[in-house]
Amino acid sequence: MPLPSLSPEQRIKPPHFELRISLIFAAIFVPQAVHLPYFPLWLEANGFGAQEIAVILSAPMFLRVVTTPFVTAMADEANDRANVLILLVASALLVSLGFFLRPTYLVVLAVSLALAAAWTPHSPLADSLALSGVRRFGSNYTRMRIWGSIAFLCGNLGGGLILSLTSEKSVPAIISCGLVVTLLVSFLAPRLGRPRKASPLSAVEIQDAAPKLLNRYFVLFVAGAGVITGSHAFLYSFVSIYWKSIGIGDTTVGLLWAWAVVAEVFMFLFFNRLFSRRSATALLALAGVGAILRWLAFPLIWPSGIGIIGFFAVQSLHSFSTALILIGVQKLIVETVPEERTGAAQGIAFFANGFSMATFTLASGPLYAAFGVNGFFPMIAVAVFGMGLVWMAHRSTPKVW
Repeated sequence: MPLPSLSPEQRIKPPHFELRISLIFAAIFVPQAVHLPYFPLWLEANGFGAQEIAVILSAPMFLRVVTTPFVTAMADEANDRANVLILLVASALLVSLGFFLRPTYLVVLAVSLALAAAWTPHSPLADSLALSGVRRFGSNYTRMRIWGSIAFLCGNLGGGLILSLTSEKSVPAIISCGLVVTLLVSFLAPRLGRPRKASPLSAVEIQDAAPKLLNRYFVLFVAGAGVITGSHAFLYSFVSIYWKSIGIGDTTVGLLWAWAVVAEVFMFLFFNRLFSRRSATALLALAGVGAILRWLAFPLIWPSGIGIIGFFAVQSLHSFSTALILIGVQKLIVETVPEERTGAAQGIAFFANGFSMATFTLASGPLYAAFGVNGFFPMIAVAVFGMGLVWMAHRSTPKVW
């Protein structure tokens, strides 16, 4: 059922709209920038083994694949998404306090699952508000969204510095403090009313349009992108633990994570000059090559004596293995999917990425327990499999709906 046309009030641009959305993006990404690299270190510091860490990290990923589309769909039905965002941030903050309880395996797993349901929708909701501004007022999305990346960099660096002065045991406190700031900033969210089109991860849109999207070309493409993305699971789960095990300090760990984000931003800045004429499948092939080189090099750097500079060099490949996947998937959707089905297309891609990442995160625990850093080598086979799916997609004839 189509939404009613904009009311006269909704056509008026809220004061300082771009600044307010930029602050929301920044606030959302700071606690995420601490959780991604340092939460595994906190788990290890509390005595959890590699397989337990893998389950604690992967179970929320499986859950959020299911919950996030439904949460964003309900937000689309609310009178105003800003209120939903405030409620979810407050819920995430309250749930995060559960990490201050005695950190038994079941407690940490339960808190992580509950946190995933409340935390993961923050970014899609911020995207939804920002894109409403783009459609209604001609706002520039990238100029607002870039502050999320800048905040992520600062979170990586700041988190590493704090841990170097304290210990890994302070990770929950940093995350909760970050969510306090996010909650305060979320009250700045502009009131825009209901969206004109469904949010990027709307379950309603997915259900309505998925049958027409599930053709051979689209399915193989997003599956290939998801598998290549999933090959990063071992990195996200255990590289911080590995770096610490060979004597690299928390500040340097933060710098290494931040450098990957810098490389990603550089790819976004120079993509049009370098790769804009490449097809979507060519971009994913390049991403797969970048991932393969990355997983091949990681176990060899420290034994070869190259040292920390080698890890910085390999982290630069994040610009290929991750950024080109993000760009490639969006390029495919823009070129082959009409606007009224982009929400469903985004949702299917989100499911493919999320399910693949969760699956390989779960597998990473036994790999790290058995092989240590050499667990990166099996990720090469994962990336190759993803490239094979992309090649099969390339062999199929794209269908424009």
